[in-house]
Amino acid sequence: MEMEMDRMEQWKNQIQQWLHQGEELIHQIPPNQLYPAIGAVLLTTFFLLLFRLFKCTQFNIIVLTGLSGSGKTVLFYQLRDGSSHQGTVTSMEPNEGTFVLHSEMTKEGKIKPVHIVDVPGHSRLRPKLDEFLPRAAGIVFVVDALEFLPNCRAASEYLYDILTRASVVKKKIPVLILCNKVDKVTAHTKEFIRKQLEKEIDKFRASRTAISAADVANEYTLGVPGEAFAFSQCHNKVTVAEASGLTGDISQLEQFIREYVKS
Repeated sequence: MEMEMDRMEQWKNQIQQWLHQGEELIHQIPPNQLYPAIGAVLLTTFFLLLFRLFKCTQFNIIVLTGLSGSGKTVLFYQLRDGSSHQGTVTSMEPNEGTFVLHSEMTKEGKIKPVHIVDVPGHSRLRPKLDEFLPRAAGIVFVVDALEFLPNCRAASEYLYDILTRASVVKKKIPVLILCNKVDKVTAHTKEFIRKQLEKEIDKFRASRTAISAADVANEYTLGVPGEAFAFSQCHNKVTVAEASGLTGDISQLEQFIREYVKS
């Protein structure tokens, strides 16, 4: 405790010394040069802050989302640690971190970190998604391939809401539908899941189209009128892949990430 107090006193003395030196420097500057000097300092500070703000708002965020229980948190820890042991509990707060993908840690040279956000799938917490979409480089919509059929309608509705959001459509944010838990024998294939999602979204599209324009002011319509819906008709690129968070088979997920956040 005494050492901490001494350290704080040293810092206090150092700051006071810097302030005193700054005052002496200002007094040495002729009055006709003082304001230009202050202006130059303020301008430099402004550009430095602007540069840092630009770096912070670069589109390097990958958003993991989907229904609760789909395995998003396990995938998050696999990407970060190469382990699933910390992702066994359903999360109620976003898991968020900037890191080099675990599979790339042994690579030589400079590897660009990725900002990954695992947004909770509970319906009450989904509005948190809007906090990250403006800076998203890609969206990973995680689907439980093992328990897909009982959750097909709910997953389709959530995916429909994402695909029709103005922030997603205008920026053409790519979406990866990731069929998780494919290591299980009874898991559905990605082709089956894709077809079922397209069928359900087609139903939502028909029902939403009948709603008044005032109710869908923030939405974009999906698909081609008069044709059955397919993901290929979306304004943004939508692909389907497979993964197993439990076994660590996430190569297709990592490939998607590096396609849109270059290393």
